[in-house]
Amino acid sequence: MSAMTRLLRQLNYDLLIFRRNPAGSFFTVILPLIFLVLFTSIFGNETLENGAKVATLYVPGILTLAIASATLVNPAITMTTRRERGVLKRVRSTPIPPWVFVLSQALSGFVIAAFMTVVITLIGRVFYGVELQWETLPNLVISLLIGSAAFSAIGLAMTTIIPSEDAAPAVTNAIMLPLYFISGVFVPSTTTPGWVDAVGNLFPVSHLNQALQESYDPFADGPAWPWNHWLVIALWGLVAAAVVLKSFRWTPNR
Repeated sequence: MSAMTRLLRQLNYDLLIFRRNPAGSFFTVILPLIFLVLFTSIFGNETLENGAKVATLYVPGILTLAIASATLVNPAITMTTRRERGVLKRVRSTPIPPWVFVLSQALSGFVIAAFMTVVITLIGRVFYGVELQWETLPNLVISLLIGSAAFSAIGLAMTTIIPSEDAAPAVTNAIMLPLYFISGVFVPSTTTPGWVDAVGNLFPVSHLNQALQESYDPFADGPAWPWNHWLVIALWGLVAAAVVLKSFRWTPNR
């Protein structure tokens, strides 16, 4: 069996596991949609001067939440659980190459993130009048690719500091929830103090949010390539990949 065949089979298996995981499906698929409905209900969806809907400004933050959940939070919890239950140890004794197993985790996260991007955009368009700027569609695709790859590496690196299966949800949420707030995902950066923005800009969540905002910016006249945001996200991904190569564990932490 070729490595590509094994990769595709493992990817199909990982997507099947995700679909059968109620908690993962809720926080990754349903929760971002709930936030979209809540934001438009609480803050309104008036029409701006250029004819765009206010909901267009909410979508990038919701997408950031969905991408982070699919490629970072859910894999960090899942891989820690598998490690502590001895699943990863048993995987090492199978013919599946380790790189196939790890790459499948990243690819499954990307597939879910891409699916959520389409779903959120369609729901925003049909129900709230959100319009994607087609000129900036390449920006959106590149941001999705770079963000998914980097966040997948960060999620795997995060497993190295999670001591147990029970601690996995607590540790990941303790790290990510504050980042959502200081990165403009829940609260627009224009309404927060400058020092909060400065701290948020140290982390990749803020830069992914800003890169996605440029893709949906209703005031944009043409494509603007957010190279600075992509660079910061990629650097975080490279550092996380180095941590994974050095410290990732396949055996339970006992």
